[in-house]
Amino acid sequence: MRKLQNFVGGEYRDAADGRTVALIDPATEQPFAEVPVSGEADVDAACRAAAAGFESWRDATPSERSRALLRIADAIEDRAEELVRLECQNTGKPFQLTMDEEVPPALDQIRFFAGAARLLNGLSAGEYMAGHTSMIRREPVGVCAQVTPWNYPFMMAIWKWAPAIAAGNAVVLKPSDTTPVTTVWMAELMSEFLPPGVMNVICGDRDTGAALVRHRIPAMASITGSVRAGMDVARSAADDLKRVHLELGGKAPVIVFDDADAGAAAEAIAGAGYFNAGQDCTAASRVLAGGRVYDDFVAALVEQAKGTTTGGPDEEADYGPLNNANQFSRVRGFLERVPDNAEVLAGGHAVVSRSGYFHEPTVVAGLEQSDEMIQQEVFGPVITVQRFDDEEKALAWANDVEYGLASSVWTRDHGRAMRMARRLDFGCVWINTHIPLVAEMPHGGFKHSGYGKDLSMYGFEDYTRIKHVMSNIEG
Repeated sequence: MRKLQNFVGGEYRDAADGRTVALIDPATEQPFAEVPVSGEADVDAACRAAAAGFESWRDATPSERSRALLRIADAIEDRAEELVRLECQNTGKPFQLTMDEEVPPALDQIRFFAGAARLLNGLSAGEYMAGHTSMIRREPVGVCAQVTPWNYPFMMAIWKWAPAIAAGNAVVLKPSDTTPVTTVWMAELMSEFLPPGVMNVICGDRDTGAALVRHRIPAMASITGSVRAGMDVARSAADDLKRVHLELGGKAPVIVFDDADAGAAAEAIAGAGYFNAGQDCTAASRVLAGGRVYDDFVAALVEQAKGTTTGGPDEEADYGPLNNANQFSRVRGFLERVPDNAEVLAGGHAVVSRSGYFHEPTVVAGLEQSDEMIQQEVFGPVITVQRFDDEEKALAWANDVEYGLASSVWTRDHGRAMRMARRLDFGCVWINTHIPLVAEMPHGGFKHSGYGKDLSMYGFEDYTRIKHVMSNIEG
């Protein structure tokens, strides 16, 4: 069985107290690796290593930081097959799908932030007061404590460390307790191009993450995870006023108006709803369909669900298993509690013909706005469909959740699309598409979906601080 270690200060280390736990392959339900469960001593060592690394990295020029990230991206690209093999064993995802759909954007995101490192923006220097020249310095924040989720392990790690390191910060990153393999792998790869201590990875559980966030050295805490985890981080960070960056859950409304092409919309929405087994905060999971298009759309969506396949790393499939036993139980719980007013039109069952946490692609109709499957994030291969009567009702239902991450509108009416985009209370509004992301545009939400942005120059700026310098030029 493979043995993982923390990567701290440029070297591998076991947990100080020797605690470990087994990692489970979700495609087989069998253990395949042993990973440390880091305690407070390990967190302290990592934070101190990061503080030491920051002292040199903060003085690296933008071009030096940019060059380091470009070299990291090239090295990952050269070893992409190795990376994806490790990722798929840890997540159960289909290999080729992961290679095609996750590696290219992840590499592009590193290269984007390599460019961003050389574009430090601020107000023009000038004499805003007579006899004095003012200028703006954009500086790194310091040591950044980062916590990443299990749905896209290596990509979510990149979303965290790439802007932070590009801006001149040092990182202590704790990956999810179920999916640390590729994050540790990346840390070792990156050590060839970065000073010791700039990139540190500690494995562990919820207690490890809590210890990292409350440690006194990090100046910023950034997490992608559940709403509960985000609230815990915000409360803990408040004790010493750390900067906080939260990318949390979602419950994306997908509004299909009567003038939309039902078949084309159903095909695209199924792809965006079932991708990664629906384990995506922006998944197209909550459809609102107009009264005249509803029947045709639902029929088309059911056919799409029936043609969608699930399978393991070495299979050609549309998505893999759910990530872990707890998530599998959570998805099953939602479907076992489907109210009498609702109807499961496709799927609805676990795949029992094989081992692993596999679940059928599912369509549920007839739910009321107050039902838990409408209000709560399922994070599984489940798409719900509601019927609406008019634009105002669609808007009201779309916004009537605690989340505010992503949404989409499907219509041929440009004016209607722009009205909806203005009034939807979500950080992203797609029009006649759903789920594409680009490095140049921000990703982040409102309400219980958190605050702060990943990707884009907005995400880069979140990892910087602004200093005003004023000089008396007449003294």
